Formats: sequence, structure tokens, C-alpha cells
Amino acid sequence: MLSSSNISIAKASQLLNVSIDTIRRWEKKGLVKAQRTKNEHRIFQLDELERLKIKLSGGSEGGYKILKTIERQAYKVVELFSGCGGLALGLHNAGLNCRLLVEIDKNAVATLKKNQPNWPVILDDIAKVDFTSIKAEVVTGGFPCQSFSYAGKGLGFEDTRGTLFFEYARAIKEISPRVIVGENVRGLEKHDNGKTISVMLQILDDLGYRVSYRVLRSQYFDVAQKRERLVIFGVKKDSNSHIAFPKEGGYTVSLGEALRDVPESRGQKYTDKKYQVMSLVPEGGCWRDLPESVMKNYMGASLFLGGGKTGMARRLAWNEPSLTLTCNPAQKQTERCHPSETRPLTIREYARIQSFPDDWAFEGSVSSQYKQIGNAVPVNLGYHLGRCVIAMLSNNYDLDTMDIL
Repeated sequence: MLSSSNISIAKASQLLNVSIDTIRRWEKKGLVKAQRTKNEHRIFQLDELERLKIKLSGGSEGGYKILKTIERQAYKVVELFSGCGGLALGLHNAGLNCRLLVEIDKNAVATLKKNQPNWPVILDDIAKVDFTSIKAEVVTGGFPCQSFSYAGKGLGFEDTRGTLFFEYARAIKEISPRVIVGENVRGLEKHDNGKTISVMLQILDDLGYRVSYRVLRSQYFDVAQKRERLVIFGVKKDSNSHIAFPKEGGYTVSLGEALRDVPESRGQKYTDKKYQVMSLVPEGGCWRDLPESVMKNYMGASLFLGGGKTGMARRLAWNEPSLTLTCNPAQKQTERCHPSETRPLTIREYARIQSFPDDWAFEGSVSSQYKQIGNAVPVNLGYHLGRCVIAMLSNNYDLDTMDIL
């Protein structure tokens, strides 16, 4: 049942004195959420629209913050495929404790050790790590998305051997945590026509866990970025715990808020030719905004391919969250150009957008640092996940900020 604060797009247009097309554009850009009625009509939260209108008019700034609690919990986490620590730091900021981290990339491990010298980190192939002596309440892992061979197999635990998901499941089997967390790109949901996620969920079920997944949109979790992550939560079947997912907030954080007073840092540069092209793109624009002759020359054969191609020659906008960060902000097809300066985003700008603190240093070459940050789970999203993990462990749920299954 819709509450009185839920209104139609036509009513919202009238009350806010903006066009219906404007509200549709806000929704398409991921700046505001819409519910759908049974008749597929859009219904909006009036207070969310009001906040957004004030923000876009310049009346609200300073919304960027790194979420952190001062209260520590006793619960320990084993983090697999930990990368440079986005999820681990978010869980730490929520009050959890890192028992062990496993990562195969030497630069990412150097980053972890530089920033958290007290965190136990293993630099190795996860297949070589024995977890049988490890005790922890939580196991997390951003295992890569892999398909399996189905021919003649029941696709149980042993049938996935040789994949990194098998190593994630093996760690769960050997550690036997109370709560499990898996995260991946949204594409996992449709991977191999949905067979891959189905196999994964069944194996986790066979290991003794009630499991569920949800696609979370980072821009509604205090992250200045439109980044979607598929998150799997699981709790032991023999416990009385419920699965809890974080509820999306009713606001977004703009790039302008996130990059205010950002420290200077290294970053990639455009070639002279690319600089000339990107200098013609307006704030929030892309290849479509280039003069026709420049567009045809820059796009080449890509011009005739399907899809919107809106990541090409893309300049970000100050009053919106960033597009999903990639591993290379200067690469054609995935450009992430500064809103007002003609250059790729820098390392520290990347880190701010992923909600890393300014004192979180990244090791390795510039390209390695971009890759580490681009592959990370946003720290603030990790914080929200951590709060749900603690709720599942303690059976103490916040109904205002969590959906309980």
C-alpha cells in the first residue's frame, strides 16, 4: 500500500514546478528512484524529489562523508579476493574485525599492508591456502564470475572444482562461518542465462546456508557513483537469524560533493589528439555532442555498432554521481573525463568517488592504482553491508534501514 508521500509523476511535476520529462530524466540518470504500480505507472517519494530539486539548484552541498562507527564488535571476518581493501575497510568501519585477507595481486597486497599493517594478509593463489584452522564468524568474497560445464553433471560442490567460486565455497566449508557474503557484478544475475547464479546458490544451500541475493545501487548508499553490485547474503540454516539487506537511501551524493577539496595526485594524460576531441565535449556530455566531422573521425567503426555507446568521449557532470569507474579513465569507450578540466580523473579523485579516505595510499604504478580502485567495492557500500552482517550475527535489526527476509 502506497503512503501519502508517494505521488504520481504528474502530481510531482505540478508540486515541484518542473516538467514530467525532467523527472523522467532524473530517474533515467539514477538520481531518484521510482516505484511501479501494478499498472506500471511511476510513483515517486515526494521528499526525495524535493531534496533532489534543492541539490540540483545549488542549495544543498556537503553530503559526502566516509561512514564509520566508533563501536567495535568481537566478530571476525575472512576476506577472500580482497583487492585493495574496499569491502574490508567498509566492514572494518562498520565495526567488524579482519581476521585474514587473501589476495593474489602483489600491488593490492602492498596497498593493504601499507594502510593496515595489523591486518593479516596472505599473498598467494587462494587454491594453495588451507582454511581448516581458521575461526571466523564471517566469510566474504568477490569471486570472479565464471560459467561451469553442465554436461552430465549434477553441478554440486565438487563439480565446480577448478573455478574460483569453488575456492570461495571451500573456504566456507572449512571455516564454517555463521554469515557469508558474496559480491559480484550485476551481470552475474544473467550469466549463462541465469544458470551460473543458480548453481552458486544451490551449492551454498547444500553447504548449510539460507541464501538470497540482491542487486544494490551504490549511489543510494552514500557513494558518489552509479555502480551496481550483486550481493549474496547467507546465514546458517541451524540458526534463528534472518537475512537482512540494506535499504536504499532517499538521496544521492554528487560528484561535486565528493571532489570538494580533493588532494592533488598523479593521473593519466590525454594525447594531444584526444585532448582536442575531449575539449569539445560539454559537462555531462559524450560523443553525441561532438561536431559531426569530429564525431565520425573519433568514433570510426564504433559509430555503426549497436548500443548507446554513452561511455565514449564521456565527460562527467558536477551535480550527478559519477558513472561506474573503470580500470582506465582515459581508455576509449570508458572515458571518465573531469567535469570542467579536460583530463582524466586522477588517482585521488578515483579514490574519493569510491569513498576511500584521503590517507588510504595505493601502491604500484599509476595504471595498477587505477585498476585497484576501479575494481574495488565502494567503502561506504561495504559499511552498509557490514551493518547488516552485524545485525544478522546479533539478531538485532534496524527496520528503518534494513529489509529483513
